[in-house]
Amino acid sequence: MKHSPTLTHFDSHGQAHMVDVSAKAATRRSATAQGRIRMQAETWKLIEQGNSKKGDVLGIARIAGIQAAKKTSDLIPLCHPIALTRVGLELDLEPDTHSVLCRATAECTGPTGVEMEALTAVQVALLTIYDMCKAVDRGMTITDVALLEKHGGKSGSFVATTTPR
Repeated sequence: MKHSPTLTHFDSHGQAHMVDVSAKAATRRSATAQGRIRMQAETWKLIEQGNSKKGDVLGIARIAGIQAAKKTSDLIPLCHPIALTRVGLELDLEPDTHSVLCRATAECTGPTGVEMEALTAVQVALLTIYDMCKAVDRGMTITDVALLEKHGGKSGSFVATTTPR
């Protein structure tokens, strides 16, 4: 008989709670997420040339994403604080679509995964780009945010079957 899935952040009375991970083994865990921000060609060129009035947009977005991963439990109410061992962010300029692709990987050794940290890093890095460029382009859109893969823990590995375009 197959066990039906349940939402783990609710107790038997339907009340929200933080999942008890005290009995889970500390294992090496990693997660990678990505997303992109699309913008006008002129905005994209400002980022590419690095001459935005606010400075190095991609460098600041990278730092913002790393900081956000470290603060995920402060932002998402039921997330556990995690001792991250690594957060890496890649920001790639996509000239054909006037986009910036952000990919974040978070890693730890602990009793719970780092999917939320990777996803938070991507979102905040992209929001930082929006914030730094909104004076010239308020029509930017953040799209395609998704978990690409996660490894470790009792549930094992997950690899997305489709990659957001």
